[in-house]
Amino acid sequence: MASGTTTVGFEEQLWQAADKLRSNMDAAEYKHVVLGLIFLKYVSDSFTEKYNALKAEGYGDEEDRDEYLADNIFWVPKEARWETIKAHATNPDIGEVIDAAMEIIEKENDSLKGVLTKNYSRQELDKTRLGELVTLFTNIDVGTSAAQEKDVLGRVYEYFLGKFASAEGKLGGEFYTPSCVVRTLVEMIEPFDGQIYDPCCGSGGMFCQSARFVKEHQGNVRDISIFGQESNPTTWKLAKMNLAIRGLEANLGSHNADTFHDDLHKTLKANYILANPPFNVSDWGGDRLQDDIRWKYGVPPTSNANFAWLQHMVHHLNPAGGVAGTVLANGSLGSITNNEGTIRTNMVNGDVVECIVTLPGQLFYSTGIAVSLWIMRKGKNAQTSNKVLFINARNLGHMIDRKVKELSAEDISYIATTYHKWRTGDGYVDIPGFCAVATREEIAAQEYILMPGRYVGEADGREEDEPFEEKMDRLTSELNELFSKSNDLQNRIRIQLGGMGYDV
Repeated sequence: MASGTTTVGFEEQLWQAADKLRSNMDAAEYKHVVLGLIFLKYVSDSFTEKYNALKAEGYGDEEDRDEYLADNIFWVPKEARWETIKAHATNPDIGEVIDAAMEIIEKENDSLKGVLTKNYSRQELDKTRLGELVTLFTNIDVGTSAAQEKDVLGRVYEYFLGKFASAEGKLGGEFYTPSCVVRTLVEMIEPFDGQIYDPCCGSGGMFCQSARFVKEHQGNVRDISIFGQESNPTTWKLAKMNLAIRGLEANLGSHNADTFHDDLHKTLKANYILANPPFNVSDWGGDRLQDDIRWKYGVPPTSNANFAWLQHMVHHLNPAGGVAGTVLANGSLGSITNNEGTIRTNMVNGDVVECIVTLPGQLFYSTGIAVSLWIMRKGKNAQTSNKVLFINARNLGHMIDRKVKELSAEDISYIATTYHKWRTGDGYVDIPGFCAVATREEIAAQEYILMPGRYVGEADGREEDEPFEEKMDRLTSELNELFSKSNDLQNRIRIQLGGMGYDV
């Protein structure tokens, strides 16, 4: 049986127990209650372990703050430790006690200022259930050395994020990218050392998976520098917590901010970019950025931010081999309206597109449509120059429940290994129906449409037509853009007629 990438076992049991306590609370709201408590348990566990070690050594002053900071352990005063929280679990003041603990921890640790959830005392939060949640988390170790060695907290946190994304439906996609999709990107671009950037970092999953990749390959996470940005304030806080629990230092800016209109890392030229930008955003304010320096390949349409995201990433790549891997709606592969076809043509001719992968549908909690991976690189090697690798992975993956599909570890390896074999020239061959290399001239003959089906054909040698799902996605995207363009034109006509004195 194919091995999956979803963790199972105690995480699921813990989720089921925690979800029972949710009652009628929205998943979006409950998310911060639960994840905030898990974080509080983590910092207390790691502090208590160090405290007990100092006591056993006969250190004499277990409350010496410097001893903890020297080991990158958050300083936790007595009134904020889990022992105090646990003692109040059955008391009606449990909410106030938790809020006070969060305030104290933020005050004592600069990196957490303005990050932690501090509204546990609000009236609508059932204090009995909150106390039961405290009791539930009391029984697991998440911050001890043994727990950190097994990445207990990371596994629980990631599993819970995925479950909350599923419970929230479409909105969940704003903060969470399925781990199998993230892992595919990471295995392809191999962010081993250097600067890693995510311009729409959500809850920070790309960074966490990158750090895991480094560790699995016996590297040092100190060799990577993390830069990110997130516009949603609550999601930005989630990212800060998600990275803090893994001991990862990151520059996510001092506040949440819109990447297009308040680029917090303007001078950054990253070695690696990993991203899952929101698909087909129409209200991104492109009309205020018509002359932006980032639009090297053409001004993106104001009605769709897809090609603004792509060009923003290329702009921030290190010119000496910087590589970006991003998720995007399949409509971006073939749309020709509102300058998108021209931008895509210029990107191919500018030789920054290296690989396109179409993934199966139903991988995301937020959308059932199929998506694609764009791998873009500055300074391509002699093997890949003026060529693009196309991979059709639509037939990979397996269902993990009625609605969601997942790529197995074998699926991910198949995609990534194919890509690396091509880049190195070591044993790559075209596989009908799965992968093919196309020259710039061959892509031009296809009018710069980048749908892998046009190049890989079918396994029996017949050329594959554009898949129905991709065609519908592309046509819907184009139709929406045409409607938007029509509305803009009608508004301009009304304004002009109004200025001429006509009653409109």
